[in-house]
Amino acid sequence: MSDPGEPEALDPEDAKIIKLARSARARAGADEGAAVRDVDGRTYAAAAVALPSLQLTALQAAVAAAVSSGATGFEAAAVVTEAGMVDAGSLNAVYDLTPSAPVLRADASGAVVQIHTSETAS
Repeated sequence: MSDPGEPEALDPEDAKIIKLARSARARAGADEGAAVRDVDGRTYAAAAVALPSLQLTALQAAVAAAVSSGATGFEAAAVVTEAGMVDAGSLNAVYDLTPSAPVLRADASGAVVQIHTSETAS
């Protein structure tokens, strides 16, 4: 994982997936929201799923929605959470398709506090 820090300038497309992740989190009243942008520019957003028979993090749910819609790879992903980290299972869901995709972790306000890459994942 990379050290927390502010990016020099946030790409407008990355800002869009952070906004989508914030919206998914708010709509569901969840602790976590996520969004991914596939290699065709399509976006998918989701909140964490906590059912007796199904447990998915927000990022796993967003990846599942993208893959089930035909996504073959990702340009980027974003997770909005107050947690101090994005768990390895969530990161691996992205890296299974695209090891080079950055995963941005933002706080509830949408400020990016960490950028994960497959090279920094543990």
